Amino acid sequence: MSDLALSSPAAAPRAAAAADPNRASVTVWISILAAMIGAFMAILNIQITNASLLNIEGGIGTGVDNGSWISTSYLIGEIVVIPLTDYLSRVFSFRKIMIVHATLFAIFSVACAFTHDLPSMIAMRGLQGYFGGVLIPMAFTLVFTKLPKPQQPIGLAMFALAVTFAPAIGPTIGGYLTENYGWQTIFFVNVIPTAVMVITLDFTLERQPMQLHLLREGDWLGIITMAIGLSSLQAVLEEGNKDDWFGSPFIVKLAVIAAVSLTLFVVIELVVEKPLLRLRLLTQRSFGFGTISSVFVGFALFGSVYLLPAYLGQVQRYNAEQIGQVLAWTGLPQLILIPLVPMLMQRFDARLIAFTGMALFAISSFMNIQMSLDYSGDQFFVPNIVRAVGQAITLAPLSAISLGSVAPQDAPAASGISNMMRNLGGAIGTALLATIVTKREQFHSNIIGQSVHLGREEVRTRIAEVTNYFLSHGISDPATAHSQAIVAIGNIVNRQALVLGFSDAFAVIGVVLVLAAIAIVLTGKPKSAAGGAGAH
Repeated sequence: MSDLALSSPAAAPRAAAAADPNRASVTVWISILAAMIGAFMAILNIQITNASLLNIEGGIGTGVDNGSWISTSYLIGEIVVIPLTDYLSRVFSFRKIMIVHATLFAIFSVACAFTHDLPSMIAMRGLQGYFGGVLIPMAFTLVFTKLPKPQQPIGLAMFALAVTFAPAIGPTIGGYLTENYGWQTIFFVNVIPTAVMVITLDFTLERQPMQLHLLREGDWLGIITMAIGLSSLQAVLEEGNKDDWFGSPFIVKLAVIAAVSLTLFVVIELVVEKPLLRLRLLTQRSFGFGTISSVFVGFALFGSVYLLPAYLGQVQRYNAEQIGQVLAWTGLPQLILIPLVPMLMQRFDARLIAFTGMALFAISSFMNIQMSLDYSGDQFFVPNIVRAVGQAITLAPLSAISLGSVAPQDAPAASGISNMMRNLGGAIGTALLATIVTKREQFHSNIIGQSVHLGREEVRTRIAEVTNYFLSHGISDPATAHSQAIVAIGNIVNRQALVLGFSDAFAVIGVVLVLAAIAIVLTGKPKSAAGGAGAH
């Protein structure tokens, strides 16, 4: 990004930094820390509503089937704006875009708490996602454009903390606030951190003139096809499983729109002189394979955050606060581990660190493939700790591998592509895993059902035992008790099938992480690094 695109610290700190080119000024570090707050809050808001979705649906009076749009609309707004970030920051200046979008992010977040129906909630969440979405790639861009290479691993560790800790702790915060203070309070958590961020950036980022003439040079056809295509694709991914995928005319229409629009978008980006997204950057070996790995990591990261609350809620009947307490053991260890990652990156090849993290993350998923009806919060403790360690040492070296190979002037464009693809991987992961759970539950239910029939003595004995139980607990009619016993046994079969469906989904996450690790192996040897062999 040009100097006009990304504002720089004030003259005095810049002069001090010039004395030591390997150390950033205090002003730069303050601005990066403030930007990380924005990235953390934007990512937190993807997940903070998940554990509280039933409460929100009840509060605004919508059905369960329609309530999923509360999450979908936020993701659509976010995934559309992330690719636009580089262009918007060049037109309106980095400082203005970051401060204005952060302010509006907080405003529309508060507006969500005062909605009373589904349409207004969808609109407010979509706008919240749109204005919060830029905060993620902009924080990422600051690391690669403002920090000298020896200090970039520290900035990447801060970004990794935002990207991995926020999804893990989001349901915990949301569940606690919802159970104790009402669902509206989850939308107020953004106000104070965002206010601190805006005030800090106002003092640490230099004012730069806008370049409105760039509006005439904008890749508007690319922007339009990208926005339509990504919005449609996100809606297909989020709503497809609920609507039976291509059995729904609505999903079919959206899929066609997404396919046509995104195909046109790719063609446009490859032929226009000034594309919105510089897709040719993906032909660079490390950035290309690093981005592929980021897609798989996004799949696993957001997919696991989807699976765990879903399993605990649907199978174990945990409430929002209980779900949050289980997930906390995925997030809290990362607060200790991630700050240590820069030291690892100074001593070891970043590819080795990322590979190890992905392997541990995969192992934690494979640890959950033998679940039973008794597998609940306590049984997730060890897998969650292993997962926390794996996530903590994955993202920073992965980012260093992929973007460390990109020229500094290409960092903003590469940041938009990388963050968009990771979020898209998360959307694909959540949709695919939801479908896998549904389909595998049906498969296992059929398999188990073939063994549970009246021709087996143990089945008849079990029905008799359950019938006697109901007769001794308030049901006087033997026929009714017998009917209730058959229903109860059927529910046990269905519940066991659901557990097996979730086990299969965790296995898929493990396999995807293996693919992510393979992609990392295929990247090029990092350039001479920030402090050692690891980062660049």
